[in-house]
Amino acid sequence: MRRVRMGCDASVLLDGSDGEKAAGPNANSLRGFDVIDTVKSQLETACPGIVSCSDILAVAARDSVVALGGPNWIVQLGRRDSTTSSQSGANSDLPAPTLDLSGLISSFSNKGFTTKEMVALSGSHTIGQARCVAFRTRAYNETNIDPSYQKSLQSKCPSTGGDDNLSPLDVITPTTFDNAYFTNLKNKMGLLHSDQELFNGGSTDALVNTYIFNSATFRTDFANAMVKMGNLSPLTGMSGQIRKNCRTVNS
Repeated sequence: MRRVRMGCDASVLLDGSDGEKAAGPNANSLRGFDVIDTVKSQLETACPGIVSCSDILAVAARDSVVALGGPNWIVQLGRRDSTTSSQSGANSDLPAPTLDLSGLISSFSNKGFTTKEMVALSGSHTIGQARCVAFRTRAYNETNIDPSYQKSLQSKCPSTGGDDNLSPLDVITPTTFDNAYFTNLKNKMGLLHSDQELFNGGSTDALVNTYIFNSATFRTDFANAMVKMGNLSPLTGMSGQIRKNCRTVNS
C-alpha cells in the first residue's frame, strides 16, 4: 500500500529522483520493480499497447496474496497510466509508521476508507518486511511491547546505524497470508508503532479481536477493501496513457 494513488495509475513505478520511488516511506523499501518490468515486457511482445502498468500492478497484488494463501477477488481492469509521479504527494499522503491511531484513521479517511477497512488493509502486514529505521524507536523507547520480542528487534536493529536491516512485519508466519498479524498485536508484537496502535486500548481493539477469532471475516473484509482500493480514482478512457515501459512515460 505504499503508493499515493494506491497503484491506480502506476505513478509509483516511474523512475526519477523527484518521484514517488524516492519518497521517504518508499526509498530503499519498495521492491519487485524488476518483476513488473518482466511482465510488461512479455505483454508488450504479445499484445503491444493494450495492458497498462496500472492493471499489471493490480493483478500482481491480487495474485501475490493468493499465492501466499490469502483470499481471491475480482480485479476490475481498464486503468491507464499516469504521466507524472509526485514525491511530495507520497510524503504527505502515505501513512507513516510513527502515526498514532487517530492519525491512521484520518489518513485512511482522507482517501475514503472506513476505520474497519483501515484495520483490514493493515492486515497486509502479515507479509513483508520493514527497515530498522522504521521500528528503531519502538524497539528501544516503547513499553507496550513483549520483552523477548523487543530484545529480538534490538539484536537486528542497533541504536545507531544499520538503518537498512530488515525484520518481518509478522514474526510468526512472515511468508503466509493469514491473520497472525492480528494475534501478534494482541501479544504486543507489532513491529511498527502504527501496527501496535491498532491494539492499544483504543477503538480498534474490538476489530483486531474479531479478525483473530474469525479469519474468514478478515479475508472477506480484506478482499472487499482491496477492490475498493483498486477503484480509487483510476485513470480511464483517454486520460493518461498505456506506458510501453513502466519506468518511463511514452516519448
